[in-house]
Amino acid sequence: MLLDYLPVLIMAVFVAFIATMTLFVSSLVRPSRPYPKKNQPYECGVDPIGEASTGRIRIHYFVIAILFIIFDVETLYLFPWAVVLKEIGLFGYIEMFIFIFLLLIGLIYAWVKGALEWES
Repeated sequence: MLLDYLPVLIMAVFVAFIATMTLFVSSLVRPSRPYPKKNQPYECGVDPIGEASTGRIRIHYFVIAILFIIFDVETLYLFPWAVVLKEIGLFGYIEMFIFIFLLLIGLIYAWVKGALEWES
């Protein structure tokens, strides 16, 4: 029974080997010239000023990212639906339009609340 898992083990060892070799070769080939400006933290075009614990944290970048993930993942449901459209018939067709309508309501809600506005 363990012999059935041998191809998986071989593939895992092969992938680990390729990943290790890629990292090793890239460490030999890449230029390494660190300097203070290069090692400075950088976040979304905003220069780090002061201590992180004392400043106000803007979460707008994270809101945009979460909205993107939500709408991106939900639209992935369209692909399996399109594959089985003939089998599910009119009921599935109507259900998908209800789903898309709910996505549209969520998008309009986020837009009205200003979550999609990109202000500096």
